[in-house]
Amino acid sequence: MAELRQASRIIRVRTPGRALVEITDEIASWVTGQGMSEGLLTLLCRHTSASLTIQENAAPAVRRDLLDWLDRAAPEDHPYAHDDEGPDDMPAHIRTMVTGVTLSIPLIGGALALGTWQGIYLMEHRRRPHHREIALHLLGA
Repeated sequence: MAELRQASRIIRVRTPGRALVEITDEIASWVTGQGMSEGLLTLLCRHTSASLTIQENAAPAVRRDLLDWLDRAAPEDHPYAHDDEGPDDMPAHIRTMVTGVTLSIPLIGGALALGTWQGIYLMEHRRRPHHREIALHLLGA
């Protein structure tokens, strides 16, 4: 049995405001560079108003529909008690809670075990652009 190794990195992603920003290629490139063939990649979005998801990467309409659904689920015009940073503040926290800040992806045969149409996305829930950080941790052999 091969000896287990681990590697970690923080990646920084600039967002354009509310959007799903695909980060699959950057993550897959880093994973490949670690030279492991089997393992588990864990990702953590280090924010409370942005999140991570695995979603279809072929049809842009999917991303638009997801953002539209989140708008209806956590509308900005609700009278939230927490509005320190404006009307998109509390809805962003709710959207993050619903979508999540962590992902775990198996590494099989040296590649992320994503499906054909799956991509890794950072979901920006705030209206203005941000710099976001994602912690990556790979454990494998």
